[in-house]
Amino acid sequence: MRVNIKATNMAFTPALKNFVEQKISNLDKFISHPDGGIQAWVEIGLTTKGQKSGDIYRAEIQIPVPHFDRTVRVEARHTDLYTAIENAKDLMKMELQKTKDKKISLSRRGARLLKNILKY
Repeated sequence: MRVNIKATNMAFTPALKNFVEQKISNLDKFISHPDGGIQAWVEIGLTTKGQKSGDIYRAEIQIPVPHFDRTVRVEARHTDLYTAIENAKDLMKMELQKTKDKKISLSRRGARLLKNILKY
């Protein structure tokens, strides 16, 4: 999985890049593609400055799913950047699992229908 990272309103360090790539590459097992050419777009950034609550960081992940013609997108906000990235990764994991389960149930439903047709 190729990861494209964009940082807005903050400094982008190599340690942060390694952290994001490590977390996002774990999501590769939920998406199967014969070419392995899946791209993930990750945007991290500082959304507000000088607020009463302090700095609020935002992490957004977008991954196109090849089996369905759609892009899965999640966003998480937190006062800690690494926690926001972790939360976004967990949300993306749940969404990809739901998408994978939909595909499996769709194929099973089709197999059930075909089995009932072939009975008669």
